[in-house]
Order: sequence, then C-alpha cells, then structure tokens
Amino acid sequence: MPTFTALTTLPGKDQAEALGEALEIIDPEPHGIGVFEIEDGSGLWEVGAYFTDPPDEIVLDLLAAVHGARPFAVSELPETDWVAHVKRELAPVVAGRFFVYGSHDADKVPDGVEALLIEANMAFGTGHHGTTQGCLRALDRLITQGFVAKNVVDVGCGTAVLAMAAARIFPGAMLASDIDPVAVDVARANAQANGLADRLICVEAAGFDHPLLQAAAPFDLVFANILKGPLLDLAAPMAANLCGGGKAILSGILTGQADEVTAHYARHGINLIEREDIGEWSTLMLGKL
Repeated sequence: MPTFTALTTLPGKDQAEALGEALEIIDPEPHGIGVFEIEDGSGLWEVGAYFTDPPDEIVLDLLAAVHGARPFAVSELPETDWVAHVKRELAPVVAGRFFVYGSHDADKVPDGVEALLIEANMAFGTGHHGTTQGCLRALDRLITQGFVAKNVVDVGCGTAVLAMAAARIFPGAMLASDIDPVAVDVARANAQANGLADRLICVEAAGFDHPLLQAAAPFDLVFANILKGPLLDLAAPMAANLCGGGKAILSGILTGQADEVTAHYARHGINLIEREDIGEWSTLMLGKL
C-alpha cells in the first residue's frame, strides 16, 4: 500500500498545533499527524501528515495559507520493507571498547569488545547516531582514566544502550528513565536480550522524578542524551541529584547549542571537562566539584 506524506513548516508552536488539529478533519483523513519543533535554533515548527490515499492538495494549500505556513510538500513514498532495509544498511558501530550490533551481524562480533545487541527496528539509540556514539566514546574515556561509577542513571534512556554499556563495566544495578512508555518496554527487552535484565531497572519518569531514582540519588554518573531544551530544564535537578565528584555525559545537542548548554550547567555548579563533536552533534562531559 503506498504512503503519501505532506510536510510544511511555520513559526510558532500555537500556529503549528492549530494546523495539526485542522488536518485531523480533512478528507481523505490522514493516517497520522506529527507536530514538532525543529531543533536548529530557527524557531520553526514542522507539521507532517501521512496518508494511505492521495491527499487533496487544494485543501492542503488552503490550510497552509490560513495558518501562515509554507505550501505543503507532498510526496509518495515507495513501498519498502524499512526494517530489512535498515538492517542491510546499518553496519556495527565501534565506540572505544563498545561494539553495538544487530542480530543480523552476530557473526561479526570480535573478541575483546563489550558487545551490545540493539536491533535495527528498536527506536532511539541503535548506536549509529553521532549523539549515542559520542556518549559511548565519552564513557570509554572515563573508564580508561580509571573512573568507577557505583550509582548510574540514564535519563531519557531510549533503547538504554548507555545504561547497558555502563552495566558491562561497573558493578551494581543501573537505573534508567524515559517519559515514553514504549521506550521503557524497549529498554527492558534490550536488557533481557543482553543478559542484563537483573542489572537494569527502567522506569517511566520525567528526568529524576520517580521514587526509585530519588531513593538512589545522588548519582556519580548521569547520562542524558536528549535535546537542548530538556537538557536546560534538567540542569537544576541534575545539580541536586549528582554527587560531588560526579560526572554527567550530555548529548542531543547541536554544535551551535553546545556553548549555551555548557554555560547554563556551569551556573549550576556542573562544569565542562571535555567536548567532542561528531558531525553536527556535540557530546559534553561535565563534572560537579
């Protein structure tokens, strides 16, 4: 069955959400609608709709004009088995001592690595994105320097690849949180697949806002691979939940946003130790005195 997409951009959250609501009642009805901020500092929002029947482009043009949006770009997507395609295209990722792979590459796992199985159809964090790679490489450098973490949390964990990487090295149970219940289920499934089900506790929560996390705080290592906005909001809770001498590894930050995030955390007593840029993304390692 063919799939059609209609995408546009416009300034302002309220306008974007209003356009998204208007799309819900057109005919043919969209199969799905997405509204999200473009994280490039432009202030623009993207509105997208997905159709199984060709959309009425005249109606879309009228809606765009009424809501102050650019004309919709309408495309027909080819019928593709995307999971099979991704599996063919995604090679294993090496990040320091860590080797992230899918089951289709199980025969490629070399000796002497910390192997992490993440399937290509699992959302948010297969290891191929520059943010995840940056966090794994930062963790690898910390380990090489002799850092030992006894109390670890992965905030906004997605697949929980970072928490599992820590569990391969450090003793004790790893904690992870995500606001998305699907991500929590994925994290638990990944822990099971990697033989870490008894070492990873994953909860649905925003940041540190969960009784289990509060009981375990303060942490000596925190991962937060999310986005600039949530990272800025997390600075004060991070300061309250990171122990003295503790480290925070942050990513999900465009290179042009890194200085702002660094300065904001410094105002909360969490200072930059090192920064690595991979493509357009930055990873920050910070420390609390």
